[in-house]
Amino acid sequence: MESAADGSRTPGAADGDKATRPAGDSGDATRPADLSADARAETGRPHGEAGQAAGETAGRVTGRSGRDLPAAIAVGLVLAALVIGSLYTIKALFLLVAGVAVGIGVIELVRAFATRGIQVPLVPVLTGLAAMVAGAYWGGPAYLVGAYAVTIFALLAWRMIRKNAGTEHASDGYVRDASASVLIAAYPAFLAGFVGLLLEPPDGAHRVVVFVAVTVASDIGGYAAGVLFGRHKMAPEISPKKTWEGFAGSALACVLVGAWLVSWLLSGAIWQGALLGAVVVVFATAGDLVESVIKRDLQLKDLGRLLPGHGGMMDRLDSLVVTLIPVWVLLELFIQR
Repeated sequence: MESAADGSRTPGAADGDKATRPAGDSGDATRPADLSADARAETGRPHGEAGQAAGETAGRVTGRSGRDLPAAIAVGLVLAALVIGSLYTIKALFLLVAGVAVGIGVIELVRAFATRGIQVPLVPVLTGLAAMVAGAYWGGPAYLVGAYAVTIFALLAWRMIRKNAGTEHASDGYVRDASASVLIAAYPAFLAGFVGLLLEPPDGAHRVVVFVAVTVASDIGGYAAGVLFGRHKMAPEISPKKTWEGFAGSALACVLVGAWLVSWLLSGAIWQGALLGAVVVVFATAGDLVESVIKRDLQLKDLGRLLPGHGGMMDRLDSLVVTLIPVWVLLELFIQR
């Protein structure tokens, strides 16, 4: 999620805009190095014309924020209703919702890697994801780690016996493809398995609400502060739209929401909720930057277009999957079962 400084970019800017490396590094010698991913994705026209068109479109639809706000809000409300509705009816139903969402994110990553000639076997990754989420909920941490280890071995073996199209030997590009496969198996698949651990206790539904609400607060707080006060860039080479003012807004929102919900829903101390919020904002921002650098390397604006106003599913899950582990650990320490 775009938690640190939404709204600070200019119309038409994107995480992948103005890649600084030479055109030859991207594998496409005919593509100008300074052609933005936003312009390429939206128009496919020459640099000046595409950039102007992208800017005009962004100005009409999103203004300074860089988002289609009505669509983003509508999608957010639908997702919130889906999460709350499944959480407080049948826990396993929420696991299914979470697994499907992360599975879509995995598919988006696999397709994005394929645009650069990197082949990741989809079937074993999705199978491993299902095993990790279910194993964590019904079997605990040992099953989660075990499912992850088996998934890694399956990916390495799968790629070993199946060569890529256009290659002479199965070993051609093996290290590259295997490394990307392990990356996706860890981020987001393994990280998503911790949602099963978070949900398992009797008050698991409340714990998941705390986790989701505090992480989303980072996005909302960063967006508002970025629009109103964003001036000082945080990581311009990775995500030009992020500012330190936006990060401060994220931190304030996370601490306040964490202190409120941990004390209200879980009967914890206010300081415990505030500390959880402070930890979440660091991990949420890091998760957002990790996805941004992946998109920048692949020269993509978004990893998908499934969610209007948000981008792809992975563009919404980037912070959530990363904050799962610290939230689970802290709530295990703070809250008695």
